[in-house]
Amino acid sequence: MKNLFFYGTLRHIPLLEVVMGRPADELQIKTAQLSGYAVSAVAEGPFPMISEQAGALAEGVLVGGLSDVDMARLDFYEGSFAYDLRPVTLDDGQLAEVYVPQAGLWTADGPWSLAKWESDWGEMSVIAAEEVMGYFGQRSRDEVAEMFPVIRARASSRIRARSSLHGADTFDGKIDVRARHRPYSYFFAVDDYKLQHEKYDGSMSEVLDRAVFVAADAALVLPYDPGRDRVLLVEQIRLGPIGRGDRTFWQLEPIAGRVDPGETPEETARREALEEADLEIGALEKIAEIYPSPGTSTEFYYTYLGLADLPDDITGTSGLETEHENIRSNLLSFDELMDRVDRFDVANAPLALAAYYLARHRDRLRSEWVKDTPRTE
Repeated sequence: MKNLFFYGTLRHIPLLEVVMGRPADELQIKTAQLSGYAVSAVAEGPFPMISEQAGALAEGVLVGGLSDVDMARLDFYEGSFAYDLRPVTLDDGQLAEVYVPQAGLWTADGPWSLAKWESDWGEMSVIAAEEVMGYFGQRSRDEVAEMFPVIRARASSRIRARSSLHGADTFDGKIDVRARHRPYSYFFAVDDYKLQHEKYDGSMSEVLDRAVFVAADAALVLPYDPGRDRVLLVEQIRLGPIGRGDRTFWQLEPIAGRVDPGETPEETARREALEEADLEIGALEKIAEIYPSPGTSTEFYYTYLGLADLPDDITGTSGLETEHENIRSNLLSFDELMDRVDRFDVANAPLALAAYYLARHRDRLRSEWVKDTPRTE
């Protein structure tokens, strides 16, 4: 049996219960202190680190009597963050171990507050931990660590889903999920369901076998210059056309990217414009909040029109090397954009949607641009 000192997120009882796989009242938990160590926020993520520091005091809890199975679960979870155990002596003389980060991995970034973390990140972290611990015994902790950014993004998507704007006057029937199995998970995931749903006559359906492609939410933005009356599109290779056997694998589309935890979709749209096109976006107008394919996918798009300055020399190639992106930007006049839509030379659904939005609102946008542009004599 082992005793562990927790100074950070595992003091959040709902998270501790998910990681341990059992209720907190089955654990031996008491408050504890560790002198000579400081708890700090981490610049690279919403979690803390601990390090030796003379005169400092780390507040936490001691969880005692942990079994080999408990330790295996903890090592699996904490190992995803590259934390390893170190023996310590608590202020009351109790011997324990504490998870400390591997040297040089994280950057200390000032004090860390459990209360603020619980408010900002607690719910998302519990949902993410449920997925992480679902891989216990199936994947190595290094594999899960590599997946962790997208696991957190999927968890954040589940939280945003609770405040979706759509659905007025639709049927609010019961759903009975009998089983869920995840046969594949990496950057994306696939879930197999066995479920029943309430029908419009009040009866329940048969048990249905269904599958869904699981992805994180994304933000998309079509940059538009009302003065020059043109848009900027990005072009890159896409796996959908490759998998379908299309005659062309490169797509013209709006700027797009995954909404990372802690970001708003609007912030994502602006960040992705810089990453994909070296472009600063001005005012954003929301076009839609949509599932592009609700019958098969959890993908959810926050789609915007972004006002931007689009001179002739704005085009080029961009993208993050760390994400193996090779993206080319293209300028199209409004008329050329709509001509492409009319002749079905746009196969990207968000682009077609954004083009029709622009067609509907173009006169207003150009009128507002003229009104707000300073006159020169």
